Amino acid sequence: MPSVKLTEGVYWVGAVDWNIRYFHGPAYSTHRGTTYNAYLIMDDEITLVDTVYRPFADELLRHIREIVDPAKIDNVVINHVETDHSGTLPVIMGLAPQAKIYCTQRGKEGLEKHYFGGWDYNIVKTGDELKIGKRTLTFIEAPMLHWPDSMFTYMKEDAILLPNDAFGQHIATNFRFDDEVDMDEVMDEAAKYYANILLPFSPLVLKKLDEVTKLGIEIKMIGPSHGIIWRKDPGRIVNAYVKWAKGEAERKALVIYDTMWESTEKMAKAVVAGITSAGVTAKLFKLSVSDRNDIIKEMINAKAVIIGSPTINNDILPNVAPLLDDLKGLKPKNKIGMAFGSFGWGGGAVGTIEEKLKAAGVEIIHDPLTVKWVPTPDELTRCFEAGRMVGEKI
Repeated sequence: MPSVKLTEGVYWVGAVDWNIRYFHGPAYSTHRGTTYNAYLIMDDEITLVDTVYRPFADELLRHIREIVDPAKIDNVVINHVETDHSGTLPVIMGLAPQAKIYCTQRGKEGLEKHYFGGWDYNIVKTGDELKIGKRTLTFIEAPMLHWPDSMFTYMKEDAILLPNDAFGQHIATNFRFDDEVDMDEVMDEAAKYYANILLPFSPLVLKKLDEVTKLGIEIKMIGPSHGIIWRKDPGRIVNAYVKWAKGEAERKALVIYDTMWESTEKMAKAVVAGITSAGVTAKLFKLSVSDRNDIIKEMINAKAVIIGSPTINNDILPNVAPLLDDLKGLKPKNKIGMAFGSFGWGGGAVGTIEEKLKAAGVEIIHDPLTVKWVPTPDELTRCFEAGRMVGEKI
């Protein structure tokens, strides 16, 4: 795949990873692959913004060589230390040892600890500018979006924002721009990306978006470091971030459970039926056959999160725990919830679920639903009524 021109003198020179299926170790599923986006700016001072994951160094170098000898690179901007973006920096610096590196103070600290390069670091802060010829690069610190070192680079004359991990998606495509691909797939992956990575930083997202707005900069194009480049409608992803960061929800509930001998499953289906009777969309997920990251993506625009488990060893099933732990860390905003489950000779699961939902900031709106052994018709009716109450609350 060749390099791609964004505008005169500005090129995508990244790499497409069609085969990756997990990210951050096993923490994040990437069913549609990903890209590692890097950008080359041809001006009086040739500037590379970000690199790629180290196994894709040859692809990055091939793309750069289509345009210029990598040895002629004058500046390397590192928006983020994480190795999927900085991993090929030692290769670039080996070819262009005279190049200056521009990053935040924490960026320098992270790069030194990763690569021990002893390179020519230039520390930048919000508002600092780098004149590279006809173009001016403006830097905007973005700590905790999503690492402490993160920053954005803005190309003033072209009105192009290069925000690294903000506004990205894990999706591999043979085209680079939003007007060339299936936007339903892109927005689905963008929601999953936000929900699983940026959700706990939502207050900072809103603050940063407000800060960028107050700077009064025009944005004609957004080039994130994963996924497609927004050139037709960059406002679409910005508006989506505002919605997700504010915790705006739809008329939708998730019923998430696992089961041993189908008793908890029967309860889950009765709850879904009750929600449906109130005219509210409900989605049912059995954890043992569902992708946890996809469930979290669905949660981003759901109002209610209802979780069930039978009791084993006086507690929840082991495969229910990771989702609850994720919720505690992600802290979704403006959610309501409920716990349910079956038990045999002793309970315990629903208490754990309710405790962890509360720790995640979910408002509990119904007493836990418990059933001993197999639910009777009357007990299933009680589950149905609880579901209808949730639907009416939504």
